Amino acid sequence: MTLRNDHDVLIIGSGAAGLTAAIRLAETKRVLVLAKGEISGGSTSWAQGGIAAVLEPGDTFDSHIQDTMVAGAGLNRRETVEFVVENAPAEIDSLIKMGVPFNREADDDLHLTREGGHSHRRIVHVDDATGWAVQEALQRTAAANPNITMLPDMVAIDLISGRHVAGDKGEAGRIWGAYALNRVTGEVETVTARATILATGGAGRTYLFSTSPRGATGDGIAMAWRAGARISNMEFMQFHPTCLYNLEVKNFLITEAVRGEGGHLLIPAKEKGERGYRFMGDFDERMELAPRDVVARAIDHEIKRLGLDYVHLDISHQEPEFVKGHFPTIYAKLMGLGIDITREPIPVVPAQHYTCGGVLIDLNGRTDLKGLYAAGEVSESGLHGANRLASNSLLECFVFGGAAAQDILDSWNELDAPPNINPWDESRVTDSDEEVVVQHNWREIRRFMWDYVGIVRTTKRLERAQHRVELLQQEVDEYYGNFRVTMDLIELRNLIEVASLIVRSALTRTESRGLHYTSDYPERADRARDTVLVPRVRD
Repeated sequence: MTLRNDHDVLIIGSGAAGLTAAIRLAETKRVLVLAKGEISGGSTSWAQGGIAAVLEPGDTFDSHIQDTMVAGAGLNRRETVEFVVENAPAEIDSLIKMGVPFNREADDDLHLTREGGHSHRRIVHVDDATGWAVQEALQRTAAANPNITMLPDMVAIDLISGRHVAGDKGEAGRIWGAYALNRVTGEVETVTARATILATGGAGRTYLFSTSPRGATGDGIAMAWRAGARISNMEFMQFHPTCLYNLEVKNFLITEAVRGEGGHLLIPAKEKGERGYRFMGDFDERMELAPRDVVARAIDHEIKRLGLDYVHLDISHQEPEFVKGHFPTIYAKLMGLGIDITREPIPVVPAQHYTCGGVLIDLNGRTDLKGLYAAGEVSESGLHGANRLASNSLLECFVFGGAAAQDILDSWNELDAPPNINPWDESRVTDSDEEVVVQHNWREIRRFMWDYVGIVRTTKRLERAQHRVELLQQEVDEYYGNFRVTMDLIELRNLIEVASLIVRSALTRTESRGLHYTSDYPERADRARDTVLVPRVRD
């Protein structure tokens, strides 16, 4: 069994949050970054939109804070919102110094776009592929630092806690690293460190339709829950209103900025060449610039009411060069599918897009467990509340990745070296000859979560989902106990854990707020309360 114990800090996840933390820590500490697949395989690379920051004359921190609070339906923690918003301009400066080529105006000022829920233009971007540009710059910077080691194809299984210490002498509520499956060798490795940062992203693949990458299976959330950390607000799953509807190309996101730059949502016209009915005015006076939860429910309502497969998003009324210049990636992708967005509308449907809940953290990125931090989509910091404001997500990664790193540096003397850890034990398991079980259960989870725990919910649907989750948990636990781990099995185990947390949280909330809309409780309660789930047993 391989033991990796030659690094000070372990970071699980190689996107914006993880690499930001790694770069800050590496000034004085040795850092190991684990990626489940390729280093660039996480959600950061997929981000089309941009990063929100107060940079325009006339815009203010108070305005950005207010927009975030309004989108979050009053559930945000104000101190968190203030912390993130006020640090945003400095984070943009850091990215510029790192080489991120943000779009500029003719006078070399940053080009700022506007997205739904924002009262000002405050979104910096790199065309419509900001995430990839950010990921590239972070990876380049990290790779140049000798104190940072980045390992791809390492699948974290479970956090190492007190119960894994040799001789049963471990400190309760303390995390020392993680066990991880090396996909190249097939061996489970023991990776120890004084501090561990979860930067594993969200749980989008719990749903049948999602804009998230294949690896977004809620790994960090599930691992933290099993280790004894509290999980908060998992009922708030954000559905992006506009995912491309195409039977062959799945999960291609049409960025919020298309609506921000004048795109209209239309009921498809009966005759080709005619312009359809612009319906958002029937739902919200902000039209297409309403927050995502409002737009997603409106589209879902019209699709179900009229029996449609999709609605149209149309920006063809803008000048062709304007469209090509602002959305080159989308233009090229859709042209390859026979859709010229300068002349015709885009067929779109909602899809799961972002996990607003997660591992509960404070302003330093600390979880309930000593030595364990979390940053980015895996966490619940209080920034997003009941609904994430567009382009606040990458910003959260930079701010909290940096905050976690700084707290580790400031409290280093409190983080003693790991004790002797028991190696991974697979003496009582065998290789599986029934992989079909894993694949079937994976598909079943995503299907019933989409049908029963989607954009519009009812108590009856949630109870049906809970029943299915309980049965599948028993089956998966038995399977996990008998066979050697594979990446698919690890992800299935985490998916069912996260599905259970989502359903439990949704059943707990007897109101409609933000992203959680239930027909049985359509009104918002007078007081905003977080849903906080506490593990039965803390280790």
